[in-house]
Parts: sequence; C-alpha cells; structure tokens
Amino acid sequence: MRLLKPPAVKSSARLRVIAPASFAQPDRVKNGMEALRELGFEPALGTNGLERGPLYFAGTQQQRLTDWNEAFADPDTPAVLALRGGYGSNYLLENLDVARFQQRPKPFFAYSDLTGAQLHLLDQIGLPAFHGPMVAADFYRKDGVHLNSFHAALAGEPYSVDESEGLRLLKPSDGAATVTGPLYGGCLSILVALLGTPWEPATEGKLLFLEDTGAKPYQIDRMLWQLRHAGKLEGVPGIIFGEMLDCASPGGAPDLLENAILSALDGFAGPIGIGLRSGHVSRQNVTLIFGVGAEFQATNAPRLSLLEPGVTR
Repeated sequence: MRLLKPPAVKSSARLRVIAPASFAQPDRVKNGMEALRELGFEPALGTNGLERGPLYFAGTQQQRLTDWNEAFADPDTPAVLALRGGYGSNYLLENLDVARFQQRPKPFFAYSDLTGAQLHLLDQIGLPAFHGPMVAADFYRKDGVHLNSFHAALAGEPYSVDESEGLRLLKPSDGAATVTGPLYGGCLSILVALLGTPWEPATEGKLLFLEDTGAKPYQIDRMLWQLRHAGKLEGVPGIIFGEMLDCASPGGAPDLLENAILSALDGFAGPIGIGLRSGHVSRQNVTLIFGVGAEFQATNAPRLSLLEPGVTR
C-alpha cells in the first residue's frame, strides 16, 4: 500500500492530546503537558481527556471517540499524542471515522493498547504509525523520551538506532547480515489479541518490531507460537524485540526470556535483535515509524535505520 504521509510538524506546533483508552493520573498529565511546552510545543487536551470511568476507561466510548475524531478534524492541529495506553481503544475501532483521518492525515503518537488502532489506520489507509512516547506515560518523566528520534520523526529527517538505544543481536541471520522491509509491529499481546478479528494485523513480509511488558517468558513463548502458527511470520525478513520490560520470571535464569524467544522461533531464518527501547521502556522511549522502509544491520554492532521519512517536507 502506498503510504499516506502527513505534513512535517514544526517544533512550535499545536498538538492535540487525547485519551482513547484508560484514564491517566492528573499529576502525570500536568507534568507531561508542561514538558511539551518546555520543548516549544502548544499542547491542548481533548475535551474529555480527564474523564475517569466507567470502569478503567477515560470516559464513555462516545466521549473517547469524539475527542479522537475531533483531533484529526482540527485543521490547526498537525499532530496528535495519546495520554497513555492501558485498555479500551479496541472498543472504538469499528466506529473510527477513517475517512476523516484520510482527509487530514497527521502523526499519531502512541503504543501499548493503541497498537491495534495504529495498525488499523496503517493497513486501511496507509497512515504511518508513530510508535512513540505518550504524554502521561513518558513525557511526564524527566528521562522518559528519546528526543532525537521524536524530533526527527516529526521533521521527516532520517535517523538510525543502535546499541546506544539498547539494541543488541540475539541471533544472526542464516543468510545476508542486512535485511530490509517495511517496519511493522508494536505491542505483542495486542497483535495476538487481534488475530481472528476484522482488525487482524498484516505482519506477513514485514520487518517486525515486537515489544511487551509484564509478560512472563512462557507467555511470550505462547504468543510467538500463536503468531507463527497463524501464518503471521511468513516472509518476515527479521525480528527486533523491545526492551521487554519486566518480562523476567521470578526466580528464573537471567537468560530465560531470550532462550524462550529462540526456542519459539527455532528455525526462523532471519536475524533476531532485542533490547531496543521503544514502547514499554525504563527510560528514553524511542520513536519508530511503522509502514516506512527500514534496514536491520544484524551484526555485532546492530543498527536499525529508517530509510524514508513518515512525513512529507
């Protein structure tokens, strides 16, 4: 699919901040918004951004959907950021005004529970998915955002990530040391949860980035097994895993997660990397852009390079 790239975003732009999933702690919202102002942006919170409930949601389905659709309809808002993930955006998928998103494409920064919506928009209309920091999950922290990749993604500048961002080689390729393909992925548990639904992710043939948090090694193993037997790893040239925050097993061997991944992917011919800090991370959340062409240099000094911008300049 041809990408529907939105215009580049200036560092002084007005940003819309919305909560399509779970509600956020008010102090984190305040601190995250202030951090964006200190960077020169003008963040504006959606009308229902501070709603709490019902249950764990940031407002009713209609309230969350209204803020999301309005953010993309606003001609003065060139980019949209989620407050946080959590749970709940799946309820909005069937009623997203995709045509409106297509009329006014803009970067939408999110990860975690929002993986499904981001990939849906990428698969349906070609809108690049900005897998990057969220306001009340990353910007509120002093060292929560990898600013170089965030600014480069907005401006349409080329960039690469490597060992400085945690990336290391877990398994070399059976063939060429460098593989390329459209970058694609997000939160592993969300990708698996979408299998068998109308929003099933199109991972086949893509250079995959997979990450998660709080899942035990056997659960990661099980999800990879499911992806594999659902045919979702067909034609995949390489896989890069995230930091996999808190995915250790209490009392287990330090390398249990890595060995579980290698076991689940036994026979996978492409290279496998791990440790890239994007999504659920301990610090400096790296922005990745799904949909754009990328190159994974799978050597002892691994590097992931985005070969094209996600915006037009």
